[in-house]
Amino acid sequence: MKSSRLLPLRALTLAALSLSPLTPAFAENSPVVGTDAEKAAFAASLPVEQAVLTAAPHVPPPITRKFPARVVVNLEVREVVKKLADGVDYTFWTFGGEVPGLFIRVREGDLVEFHLHNHPSSKLPHNIDLHAVTGPGGGASSSFTAPGHSSTFSFQALNPGLYVYHCATAPVPIHVANGMYGLILVEPREGLRPVNREYYVMQGEFYTSGKFGEEGLQNFDTEKAVDERPPYVVFNGSVGSLVGDKAPVAKVGESVRLYVGNGGPNLISSFHVIGEIFDRVYTEGGTRANQDNVQTTLVPAGGSAMVEFFLEAPGTYILVDHSLFRAFNKGALGMLKVEGPKNPIVYSGKEVDEVYLGQQSDAGSQASQREAVLVAKKEEAIAANPKIAAISQEIRMERGKKTYLSSCFACHGQDGKGIPAVFPPLAASDYLKADKDRAIRVILKGLTGPVTVNGKTYNSAMPPQDLTDDQVADVLTYVNNSWGNTFGTVTVEDVKRVRGEK
Repeated sequence: MKSSRLLPLRALTLAALSLSPLTPAFAENSPVVGTDAEKAAFAASLPVEQAVLTAAPHVPPPITRKFPARVVVNLEVREVVKKLADGVDYTFWTFGGEVPGLFIRVREGDLVEFHLHNHPSSKLPHNIDLHAVTGPGGGASSSFTAPGHSSTFSFQALNPGLYVYHCATAPVPIHVANGMYGLILVEPREGLRPVNREYYVMQGEFYTSGKFGEEGLQNFDTEKAVDERPPYVVFNGSVGSLVGDKAPVAKVGESVRLYVGNGGPNLISSFHVIGEIFDRVYTEGGTRANQDNVQTTLVPAGGSAMVEFFLEAPGTYILVDHSLFRAFNKGALGMLKVEGPKNPIVYSGKEVDEVYLGQQSDAGSQASQREAVLVAKKEEAIAANPKIAAISQEIRMERGKKTYLSSCFACHGQDGKGIPAVFPPLAASDYLKADKDRAIRVILKGLTGPVTVNGKTYNSAMPPQDLTDDQVADVLTYVNNSWGNTFGTVTVEDVKRVRGEK
């Protein structure tokens, strides 16, 4: 109970005000109980610091001081259009222009002076509820802020731990679902166990009107949100936010701490790092490591966890929500890339298979980068020259490659040659070349039973693929023009026509 930590006498509080911030006795005397004037005197007695705020996956440096301070936090709300996935944009409501919101780090006993600014371009009022606050609404009632305005309130960080913050303006679920959440760490007075690397990973789901991967600016879908059917479940605000050259890095022989949050608004996360075991887990954001040697830890919506592990072997470690369709089909997948000498006693195997990762593999990441370059090149070509068909085709090829890596790679292979006697080849395939509509139909509706390809019979099954019309057109265009194939282009209109068949 917190009452055991309250100062029993106001006189004791007033006596504390006369002490230097460096005095150990002062550092232990919290919370402060008194009038507004006494609070002002208390605040004036503290050294002032500007909070260092960082965007995920980065974390502010550990706090080294041994006394409380008045920590000033300036956080701006912005409503911004940002990338949710390749070719997919979304209007995010953000703290600090980022999803998740900027990471805040303070120390137990600090007096936090919080300034919330709502950018003039915002369309809506917003506020902030910090789970680290002891007080009604967690700061929400004190921080309701109209566009173009600012609000200020303060609180004392009484309880150490890792806490979620989020917008609590009605309707609260919609503000959270649009990206308004983040983490605040209240370090214990004695500090946290030293580690070599710290990273910030926060899961959230997005309820778009379109399917996963459907291109363009997507709108929020209330019905999907109420039914808890998100097309996207992602780490750090977008698909691919923690892969390729955006992946966090570490070295063999280092210790890593991940600050893991879950903004929700609905789903529980089953957080797991493939190829690692958590040496220590601080469940639900508490400051006591209450379990060792953990494979997967639950992170509730609106909750957090801290996990620590030591790196013995190099390679790419995959971060997932182990509700695996979320990881491989909705975006909740990241990487930790570890460099250093091999240790064949600990692990003798090869690097993670490209087949395993699909679109999130290095090849998929490179395709995304190439697509972005081509899209920019296309815009330049439109401005300078209307003859842009070749560039448009290249863009479709790169998009199709990413879909291939997600949906087709495991069975048909990187070179399109399939698996002998099991899965038929796509490279130089007479079956594929003979009938474009049949190829579309196979993707949309699946195929079972024997087929003959290049004179050989295959009797496997292909399930229907849950792809958009654009994705079907792109992937077939990629397949039709890869590995020496010259089978022509598949258009979105072709797919729509076949999909509409009775």
